[in-house]
Amino acid sequence: MIDDKETIDEFLARHSADVEEAVRKAAATEIMPRFRQLATHEVDQKSGPHDLVTDADRNAERYLTEVLAALLPGSVVVGEEAVHANPVTYEALHGDAPVWIVDPVDGTRQFVHGDDGFCTLVALARHGVVLASWTYAAARDRLATAVRGAGAFLDGERLFAGPPAPGRDLTVATSHPDFTTDEQKHALLGLRTAGVAPRPCGSAGLEYLAVARGELDATAFSWEAAWDHAAGILLVEEAGGAHLTLTGEPFRITGGNSLPFTAARDAATARRVTALLSGTGARS
Repeated sequence: MIDDKETIDEFLARHSADVEEAVRKAAATEIMPRFRQLATHEVDQKSGPHDLVTDADRNAERYLTEVLAALLPGSVVVGEEAVHANPVTYEALHGDAPVWIVDPVDGTRQFVHGDDGFCTLVALARHGVVLASWTYAAARDRLATAVRGAGAFLDGERLFAGPPAPGRDLTVATSHPDFTTDEQKHALLGLRTAGVAPRPCGSAGLEYLAVARGELDATAFSWEAAWDHAAGILLVEEAGGAHLTLTGEPFRITGGNSLPFTAARDAATARRVTALLSGTGARS
């Protein structure tokens, strides 16, 4: 059993490559063989037509759950599909044990439609703090990693988000309307102003990667599911970015956040986006 942060650092030094191997193997054996090959019986709806699950999601999560728990004895796994089956498992985020947070196919809708804009997300957290993350876009064979305090990397190259270019509209990826309340829809309307170019988001994990790479200025998301955000939040932080909720506090993977929240290339952009979302920023 891991006792403290130092020993988790030691674990990561020894086993980060093993986690990467597990992520790649899950994709190679359970996800990519079904990409553009899904049969009708391999796809189901969960909460609605934009919330899909496939055999690739289920099988990849089972594989990762087994391998990751074995790599770190005493750890637990919070996976999207396991929580859908038994919501009580989500409470592990509040416990003392190290937690693997797994989204086997982030962007399932894109995956189902044969679009390569999906990824596998894995994060390791304890006491609500994300310590390491892996974002693997299997169809593009791109792997982004981050370790708290040690930087963010894409295929081994250090990521620096950097500030947006002066005088250019901010590009902001926003939640799909199906996943927003009326109040959140109103907040997101704050981004429809001069100097901001909002657009619908795709895979959350890939949008976070775009922020970390400096290709996207910010996100504005209205839901809290840890498997969608944990890996990307750390990636953005370690690339020099920031994340804020409407109350001006950092996003918490354990929940209770004031939504929508933003992750942005730098702190100034995060403050600008939250001001617009909360109605305290200048609008046209």
